[in-house]
Amino acid sequence: MNHFDTPCQEAMREADPPAEALPLAPEVERLCRLLRHASLFQGLGCGEIARFARGVREIKAAKGEILFHRGDTCTGFHLILSGQIKLAFTSSEGNEKVVDILRPGQSFGEAVMFMDKPYVVMAQALTDSALLHIGKQVLFEEISNDPDFCHKIIAGLSQRLHRLMGDVESYSLRSGRERIIGYLLREEELGSECSGTGRVSIRLPTSKGTIASRLNLTQEHFSRILHELTSSGLIEVEGRTIHIPDIERLRSSLD
Repeated sequence: MNHFDTPCQEAMREADPPAEALPLAPEVERLCRLLRHASLFQGLGCGEIARFARGVREIKAAKGEILFHRGDTCTGFHLILSGQIKLAFTSSEGNEKVVDILRPGQSFGEAVMFMDKPYVVMAQALTDSALLHIGKQVLFEEISNDPDFCHKIIAGLSQRLHRLMGDVESYSLRSGRERIIGYLLREEELGSECSGTGRVSIRLPTSKGTIASRLNLTQEHFSRILHELTSSGLIEVEGRTIHIPDIERLRSSLD
């Protein structure tokens, strides 16, 4: 007991629960559950995640809605809860190069936030989407107070850089056919419908034109390769659904 405390004061102090044990307001608790979708916050207790709630804003984006344009000020980063978001470069003539197609659980905007630079790409909702925007001020404060969280941020950015280098390798060293087959195999790993006989069906997440741009191909080249793969019996195309009669045969065609 502190010599300056009365027994009553000491008893009251011992009865105070730690901050982690204090009940959270319903809205804060709900935001905590949503933030757990991000790998950045995995492993953190709800009380730790709650510190970010004051800097969180929910966003609903309709299909086709622009979240930000190139040159806009970055005030934080986004976490996708549902839907799909396209990141792309656009030229003054209206030409577009898709940089990435992001899904629930993924985040974007961290790099330019740390550089304190404007966005270098535009972000557009490919479907009706729900996101969280985490303000950079609260994020910077938590990074200053928690080295482990800082390591997670660095790890996430490093993974994104590694994936970007993989893209550069693919565009530089792989043929269009190899890029498309690799893309279909990755989509199959993310989730597909299997008939139980080795036949796999993949629903393309967005338009063929958007996927072609993502793979650094023209839409015409993309369609021509799909036709060649169909003629070879490796795939069957039904609108945006790609049927793969034999996934192992498609995989071995890359060898």
